[in-house]
Amino acid sequence: MKILKPKFWTKKNSLIGFFLIPFYFFFQILIHFRNITVKRKKFSIPVICVGNIYVGGTGKTPLSIEIVKTLERLNKKTALIKKSYKEHLDEFKLVESKGVTLFKDSTRYDAIVSAVKNGFECVVLDDGYQDLSINKNLNIVCFSERQLVGNGMTLPSGPLREPISSLKRCQIVVINGGKNFEFEKKIKNISNNISIYYSRYIPTNIEKFKNKNLLAFAGIGNPDNFFDLLKKNNINLIKKISFPDHHKYSLNELNNLINFSSQNGLELVTTEKDLFRIKHFQLSQIKCLNVKLEISNKEALEKEVSQYI
Repeated sequence: MKILKPKFWTKKNSLIGFFLIPFYFFFQILIHFRNITVKRKKFSIPVICVGNIYVGGTGKTPLSIEIVKTLERLNKKTALIKKSYKEHLDEFKLVESKGVTLFKDSTRYDAIVSAVKNGFECVVLDDGYQDLSINKNLNIVCFSERQLVGNGMTLPSGPLREPISSLKRCQIVVINGGKNFEFEKKIKNISNNISIYYSRYIPTNIEKFKNKNLLAFAGIGNPDNFFDLLKKNNINLIKKISFPDHHKYSLNELNNLINFSSQNGLELVTTEKDLFRIKHFQLSQIKCLNVKLEISNKEALEKEVSQYI
């Protein structure tokens, strides 16, 4: 989904949000109808879903990769499953670059069937929490500390795919960022059985950008999270430019960025995902910030995940 999230999605008393309430209720009716009519398909191997309820940018893919690697360490031949979208080629290439086996198809069901036929013993769905046609053994829902649930409303009045009450279907919540006891309490009020973990991104090549003036650009779910990461690491970020998620950059667009940065004494930096989208242009002027996902209390998370396989 290529969108730039509107600012009113973060405001609880937004006039635009209230104006869209009729559409909000219509969306809820559709969700309810889908939930009561869908037929769940079961598989002979465990299915673990890493999803979200906030539209994009919650760190599903990095966590999905970590879960796959966890299961591989437990001697379970595991594949990552994604629904195939043309505009998501960057994510597919990123996943495969991490040494993870990826199955993608027009439906998640067909991708899982292919994994089963190829002898895989477990699959991890990267996205698909709202796909109730797939029976899951474990649901993990991701949040980012900066956005959490926005204004708390579903599309189009807010950024949620479904209400926060839908967390009752999940067993684990992973929040990317710092401790938030108020949000934890909100989650526990929905279901006291949900386990809550925290994660954060650790830059692995940050020294490359120290003492330099940067122009940062990103076409990911929440570009501000990328910009904030640079600032938290004391990087001199002079200009930031946001593009829609999965933005397809043109050569002209990128040359304009290169020319602007050159004229203003800036160096260009983007995300690893964005770099995969523009690698074919072979533009050496554009660097990327490499990061790794660090999970607090990782051993406890791995132990809990292992109980579902």
